Formats: sequence, C-alpha cells, structure tokens
Amino acid sequence: MRTRTDIRNMIRPDLLELPGYVPIEPTDVLAARLGIAPEDVLKLDGNENPFGPSPKALAAVAAERNYHIYPDPDQRRVREALAAHLGTDARRIVCGLGSDDLIDLVLRAVTTPGDAVIDCPPTFGMYPFCAAVAGARVVQVPRLESFALDVAKVEELAAGANAIFIASPNNPTGNRLPHEDLERLLATGLLVVVDEAYIEFAGTQHSVVPLVPEHDNLVVLRTFSKWAGLAGLRAGYGVMAPALASVLMTIKQPYNLNVAAGVAMLAALEDAPLLDERACTIAGTRDRLAALLAGLGWITPYPSEANFILCRLDGIDALEVKERLAARGIFVRSFDTPALRNHLRISVGLERHNEPLVRALREIGAELGR
Repeated sequence: MRTRTDIRNMIRPDLLELPGYVPIEPTDVLAARLGIAPEDVLKLDGNENPFGPSPKALAAVAAERNYHIYPDPDQRRVREALAAHLGTDARRIVCGLGSDDLIDLVLRAVTTPGDAVIDCPPTFGMYPFCAAVAGARVVQVPRLESFALDVAKVEELAAGANAIFIASPNNPTGNRLPHEDLERLLATGLLVVVDEAYIEFAGTQHSVVPLVPEHDNLVVLRTFSKWAGLAGLRAGYGVMAPALASVLMTIKQPYNLNVAAGVAMLAALEDAPLLDERACTIAGTRDRLAALLAGLGWITPYPSEANFILCRLDGIDALEVKERLAARGIFVRSFDTPALRNHLRISVGLERHNEPLVRALREIGAELGR
C-alpha cells in the first residue's frame, strides 16, 4: 500500500505563509470584466509608457528570424551597446527579465537565509517580496512623513544587515534620492541597490550610474519597461562592480534575456533620442495633470519625478473612488498600507487622457458630496 505524501511538508514553511506580490491585470482582462472593448479601457495603474515601443524596436522584433535559436547566454551585443550608451564597461552590466530579475539575482548573490535586508516603505513591493523568497529577514525602516529616507535609522541598523534597496525616483511616491543621502548609505558598507526604473522621467543627469566605478557596494538597476515601452518583453539590466557582475552572470538562468527582448533593446538604444523626447512629453503631461488634480479641491497630488502621481484623497474613501473609476473603465492603483491607506497612484497617460480622467473624478466627487 502506497503512503500518501503531503507535498506541503516538503515546502519551506516560510514560503507557505508568504503573501504573494499583487500584480496588475492586463487590459483584455479588465475590458472583459466590464464588457467593453480593450481600446475603451483607460489603464493608468501600471506605470506603462502610453506611447508604446519605438518604431525601430517594433521593426526589429518583426524582422528578426532567429527565434528558433537560443539567445546568446553572455548577452554580448546588448551589454556592449548598453556600455556605449552609459559610458561604462560592459563587464559591469548584467541583463535580465526586467529589473525584477536583477533584484532576485542580486539577493541570491549576496544573502544567505537569515541575513537582513533593509526595506524603506512605502516603496516597490518586489524588494521585500524577493528578499523573503531568498530567505532573508526584511528589516523595515519606514520613510519619514515627507517620504524622505530615514537615513539616521538606516545607519543605526546597517551593522546588522547586508543590503538595502532604494528606488530613485521612488515608487509610488515619486521623489528622488538626494546625493547626500546616497553618500551616507554607501558609507555604511551596505550593498546599496539603487533602482532607477523611472530615472528618464526625472532626467538622466540625476542617474548615479557614473558613481558605480567609485563604489564596489553600489548597484544601479535600470529597465526598458518604462522609458522604452517594452514592459511586455521584460528587458532590464544592472550596473555594478565587475566581480559581482561575474557572479550574477554565473548564477542567472543561461538564456534569461530572450531573443525578442535583446533585438528590441538594441533597436531602442538606436532610437534613444525619440524615447528621450517621449519621456520629456510624459513629464510635461504629468505636471499638467498634477495641476488639474489639485484643482479638484479634495485631491492632494505629491510632487513627482516619475511617470505617475501619488495622490492623497481628503474626505473621500480612496477605494470607493477607485471602484467608481473602474466602473467607468478607468483603472488606477491603490495601496493597503498604513502610510498610503487613503492614497491612489495614477500613471501618466497621453495628454488626451487627462480630460476624461479629471472629468470622471469631478463626477465622482459630486456623487460623494465633494
């Protein structure tokens, strides 16, 4: 008689209790739920680029004929092109399935089960999620009321930790990491991972990539999801000390950068002037949208250097507003955390999307007595 095995007894107990990361849903799913056409959905919940990929990237993906061949495991062409784009050494670059892949790889390279990783909420939820999957202890250092880092508290806890993840601009608050804060973090000896997923909307002159050769404990993550409109292809990379990059190249999945993503990245870099112009346009649309939102009287938008705006709702329940927007085919992001309990994050769309969004909010405000 065979003994029945309970598979749960074979799984790490901490993973059985781990809350899953809450992702956003695709447009077709949202449209089907409402019974409307996908093109009628106003999707402002994922910080995606409303312009989509560059024409050169679309053409390159369509023209590629080697999809039946495994991609280059050493990512040679893409790493060399990125090195030229950034003015750095290709030995410092590792590519992956979006910057999420790099978060996971870095954690696997530098942490062992039980090590402490510092997280500074509110921020990107993948940092504590990936740290927990790696078996690390997540040490929370909440941001100050202004959403600035509590650098003094990080300094106090640094000796008992080995890494810290900081988004600049931060998701979902939109504020950038000041240079003096970065210098203090680097001085602690922690591995400081700066996630620059949104840096192009702030201006790449604020990137800390040029500082990487000066600090072996600095890693900078970048993505093609936002600036280049390639979120669906999962294309990202990290810039770091060559010794760490070498380890990541060893432990990554051999073909983690697929052929389509690779050719799209190369073409997007050739189209960088157009993508920079689009990022500039999005930043301008962001600032105009913030002014319109502030004019409603019950929404307080926070200053943002990213392609989204975090908004505090005053006197109205944020989840109620989110649901009423969704009923109109407009989707935004909410958060179930103490610091952001009555906040919404609104991604910046095209200029023509501002008017229907603000009109819907005005209608909802009237419905709810504002």
